[in-house]
Amino acid sequence: MVSSDKKTLYVFNGAIWPSAPWLAVYALGYEDQVDVEQVDLVNGANFTPEFVRKNPAATLPTLLIPGQENLTDTTSVVKYMLDNSPKPIGKPSGTNFVAKIHEDAVDPNFALLSARNDAELKAKDAGIPGIFIRGREVALAKYAPTAPDLKSFYDAKIKANGFLNLVYSPDVPADVKQMWFAKSNEAWEAIRAFILNNIPAVLPDSGYIGGENPGEDDFHLAAWLARITLLAGGTPKEDGVLALKSELGGAEVPEKIVTYWKLWSATPAWAEVYKHGLH
Repeated sequence: MVSSDKKTLYVFNGAIWPSAPWLAVYALGYEDQVDVEQVDLVNGANFTPEFVRKNPAATLPTLLIPGQENLTDTTSVVKYMLDNSPKPIGKPSGTNFVAKIHEDAVDPNFALLSARNDAELKAKDAGIPGIFIRGREVALAKYAPTAPDLKSFYDAKIKANGFLNLVYSPDVPADVKQMWFAKSNEAWEAIRAFILNNIPAVLPDSGYIGGENPGEDDFHLAAWLARITLLAGGTPKEDGVLALKSELGGAEVPEKIVTYWKLWSATPAWAEVYKHGLH
C-alpha cells in the first residue's frame, strides 16, 4: 500500500529511462520520501486503463506527487527530484546534453529492438525484445475493450506494436526487413559516434559532470550508458563498460567513460538499481 504522504515513482527493472530518477532516489536521499513501485512493461502492465489515466503516454518513469499534477517524462521527473533534493546536488553543465541524449538518433529503446542482420533479428526474437513485443500485444488486446473512452490511445498503440510484430515475424516482407536492418545500422553508427565524441566532450577527467555530486546530466547519462553497455554484453561491475569496445569499430572505450563508470558503479544507488543486472 502506498503511503498517502509519500510520492510514488513508477519504474521497471527492465527499462532504461525510469532508472534515471530511480538512481536519484538513493543518490539524493529520497528513500523515506518516495515509494518505488514496479510496472511490468514486458507484460504490458503500463497499458491498464488505471495506469493510462495516471500517464496518458503509458510510459515510465511516472511520478505521483500528492496534491500536484503527475510528472510523466524522464526530464521533468529528474528535474523535480533535483529541485527538491534532500542532499546537495551537482551543478548544471550549461549544455544541451540532456536534450541530445534523448534524441531519436541515439534512442536506447530503439537500440534494444534493433537488428542489423538476420542472425541478430533471430536472436532478439527469441530473447527479451521478442517477449516484450508479444507481451504488449496480449496486454493491448486485453485492455483495449475495457476502456472505450481510451479508444484513440489503444488504437495508436495497437498499430505501432503491430508493426514491431511484423518486423519480428517469420513472414516479414523482405523490403520491411531490409529497411529495419538499414535503420538499425544507422542507429548504431550514431551511438558509436556519441560514445566516442559527445560523451567525452562533456565528461570531466574525474568526478561527475555536476562536480562532486551528480547533477541533471549525470542521471540521464548513467541510465543511457547502462542500457547501451547491456546491449554490448556488459555487466554492472566496475569494468562492465569495457564491453562497449565491441560496438566501437576497433576503437577503445574512452578513458573518461571508463573512469566515470567506475565512479557510478561504486555507489549504493547503482548497487540498488542494478542489483539484478543492467537494463
